[in-house]
Amino acid sequence: MRRQWPLYLGGLLIALLAWSAFDAHGGTPEPTSGEHLSHGAVVFDSALLVFREGLETILVLAAVTASMVGATRAYRRPIALGAGAGFLASVATWFLAAWVLGQLGAGGLAVQAATGLLAVIVLLVVMNWFFHKVYWTGWIQNRNKHKRAILSRDGIDRRRATIWGLVLLGVTSVYREGFEVVLFLQNLRLSYGAGTVLEGVALGLALTASVGGVTFFAHRHLPYKRMLVLTGVMLGVVLIVMVGESVQEMQLAGWLPETSVALSIPGWVGLWFAIFPTVEGLVAQVLAAALVLGSYFGAEYWRVKRPQRRAEVPAARAAGPVLDPSAPPIAGTPRAQRSIKAETTAS
Repeated sequence: MRRQWPLYLGGLLIALLAWSAFDAHGGTPEPTSGEHLSHGAVVFDSALLVFREGLETILVLAAVTASMVGATRAYRRPIALGAGAGFLASVATWFLAAWVLGQLGAGGLAVQAATGLLAVIVLLVVMNWFFHKVYWTGWIQNRNKHKRAILSRDGIDRRRATIWGLVLLGVTSVYREGFEVVLFLQNLRLSYGAGTVLEGVALGLALTASVGGVTFFAHRHLPYKRMLVLTGVMLGVVLIVMVGESVQEMQLAGWLPETSVALSIPGWVGLWFAIFPTVEGLVAQVLAAALVLGSYFGAEYWRVKRPQRRAEVPAARAAGPVLDPSAPPIAGTPRAQRSIKAETTAS
């Protein structure tokens, strides 16, 4: 149960989603009509986007602060202050983005179509498994490299420079993900209102805070890889929804034609997954799913199967925070328990 709880949690979320979907009333929404996603679908999509990026933020911060124990524990505070500043900067970016879009004509179909298209492009990059493997591991290593460079500074103002450097490290670690979230959510905000989207944001932040509390205060080792894979699969569903939404908005703006097909699609499918009987929407959603799945299998071939055929060591991604081998183990982790057991045996 302890090891498999992410799977049980994912099953519960999928069951709730299925129940809400089948419980939706009404026929298939007209693709060229206005709002058509259900309230629950918008809240769920918003929450999942926030939680997915928040989970990555926790993983990066956990990797950066993992070796800060004992005398260096005090360096966690500047990083925490920077993380808080990054969160506030993300909130400010939300209001700035809303203001800018308002100046451009927030209710305009062209603005909604352009915002949705940009969000889909960025989400496709994030969902690209091959790129994501490289950027996730590389991002953590890059943060650790910056941390080591900051802590190794010498000179009269070493302490002040170190503190400000760690603050900046915390800011960039959080704001990078916050900026992505703001970009993703603008299209939903324009289409369904800030109130509905903020309900999902609050839910996503609550889930993120829960995982952060377990990670940083309870010092529990979480199955980060399984959680990220689970939320990544769910994010793939959100991608399909956003693609369907974007195609519909581009049709409303006159950017794309509308070619209807004789398909009987249940109402709950349109309300939750933005799947409509039009050639343009269905082709775009199939291509998006094929791109994500194709990049995943391509990554598996180039990083695992191809090296195995050549008798090379396959590339692997860490299942948790990347720790400095020379750093003291964190209390409560398997590494610390092995260290204590080894010391007891030696004595």
